[in-house]
Amino acid sequence: MNYIDLIKAYEPKNEQEMMDKKAMLSFISQNEDHLLRSNLIGHLTSSAIVVNKSMDKVLFCYHNIYQSWSWVGGHVDGNPDFLDVAIKEAREETGVKNIKACTSDIFMIDNIYVHNHMKNGVYVPDHIHLNVTYLLIANEHDTLTHKPDENQGVKWFDIEDVLNHVSEERMKIIYKKAFKYMKNLHCMI
Repeated sequence: MNYIDLIKAYEPKNEQEMMDKKAMLSFISQNEDHLLRSNLIGHLTSSAIVVNKSMDKVLFCYHNIYQSWSWVGGHVDGNPDFLDVAIKEAREETGVKNIKACTSDIFMIDNIYVHNHMKNGVYVPDHIHLNVTYLLIANEHDTLTHKPDENQGVKWFDIEDVLNHVSEERMKIIYKKAFKYMKNLHCMI
């Protein structure tokens, strides 16, 4: 299934996801450059909630731009395989090699406002990240390494404690939603 069909097939978990899915599909249909950062209004992104096999720990990075512990992920930059993007970003940002998708289905959808900032000396204007999230399972004993151009550290947190380390209030809502819906999942890995 291609990424548009995957988004169309996604069953929203709540009203926010229903509206974000509708906006995402509208954005895709109205913008030929929807897979590229050249679009100044929005960027399609793919993120991951990376957990250990028992799903009681989550792997977060300390993000340079947002100065907060956060999930992993990035811009799709033309790659129509969003799961591939999520896994690639998770490996690059954490150093973890043994990582697999809980399922190839999209786990969550969120449209996230991003404030203007400087990245690599270049101004990036305010925009929206039209984000799909996957649930990934990693080996918590793999060696962790951070990616200095993107984050200052990588760490496993107990799921019950991780929100105490997140300084972005807007993201706490998304992470709480993820942890709530993880409770009903069982990965066959």
